[in-house]
Amino acid sequence: MKFSFKNDYSEGCHPNILQALLSTNFEQQAGYGEDDYSLEAKKLIKEKIKSPDSEVFLVSGGTQANLIVISAILRPYQCVISATPGHILNNETGAIEATGHKVLSIETADGKLRPEDIVPVLENHSNIPHQVMPKLVYISNSTELGTVYLAKELEELSNFCREKGLYLFMDGARLGHGLTSEISDLTLEKVAELTDVFYLGGTKNGALIGEAIVINNEDLQQDFAFNIKQKGALLAKGRLLGIQFMELMRDDLYFDLAKHANIQAMKIKNAMKERGVQFLADTYTNQIFPIISNELIKILSENFEFFVWKKIDEKSSAIRLITSWNTGDEPVQRFIEIIGREL
Repeated sequence: MKFSFKNDYSEGCHPNILQALLSTNFEQQAGYGEDDYSLEAKKLIKEKIKSPDSEVFLVSGGTQANLIVISAILRPYQCVISATPGHILNNETGAIEATGHKVLSIETADGKLRPEDIVPVLENHSNIPHQVMPKLVYISNSTELGTVYLAKELEELSNFCREKGLYLFMDGARLGHGLTSEISDLTLEKVAELTDVFYLGGTKNGALIGEAIVINNEDLQQDFAFNIKQKGALLAKGRLLGIQFMELMRDDLYFDLAKHANIQAMKIKNAMKERGVQFLADTYTNQIFPIISNELIKILSENFEFFVWKKIDEKSSAIRLITSWNTGDEPVQRFIEIIGREL
């Protein structure tokens, strides 16, 4: 059977979560996120970010979180700015546009946005009221290319957005991986301080399902729950999400799982770099994008599953390899051995 490096949600969930779901299964709890577990999970998250005035909302998935946040924040004539690789541009079936909001894309080499990238977009959308109004900047950490924002970069972007009256929203589907990468100097507390909204992704980091939306801007908190209900995201059995985040937040399990995934990916990256392999982007998270020959891709495909991400030329392509919280040493070593034999 082939081992999958296609994504970080191929497995079910961490055993702690499964055990917690089982042990609490027959307990009666309030519905719609008012259960004891959801309340405890929200309390733990607020403690982690050291922001008692932030509000936490639990939903089931990343696309759901993105469209609810963006559609709730923006007025009908306002739009969102995203880097071209952004998830809302490429992998959400026009979900944001379906809510009536245009997405303006910016091409960047590493998937990150910087103030100087955004300035031309603002200048090109100043013909009021004839053009849509840029109002929200959407970023991901880690990005869709596996890169991460350093503290200084996020501070500069946050200051710019506040100066220009823009909201800053961080997609945190892989936030655990971003914060635990070996080059990251960001903390969860700093993320809360510098963003208007972000979310902690559980689906891609050990949970069955679940993302925790954290709204730091108090002006955006009021009536947000109405948007969750209207978009069909308010689970009657909200305990399912609460139990998972309660377990992930305990004893920093969330960060331990992400760090493990990063370490496994770096083993592969370092082994390939030693053999002269180039990469699409210099990443330090659980996503890596080596550029290899199509012939080698064919050989690796006999034992592993992964995405061919981008054609480089007639003879080579960039592939995407993703490790998870449960990726063991055996498949990693097997992959490295094949690389060593073929390169």
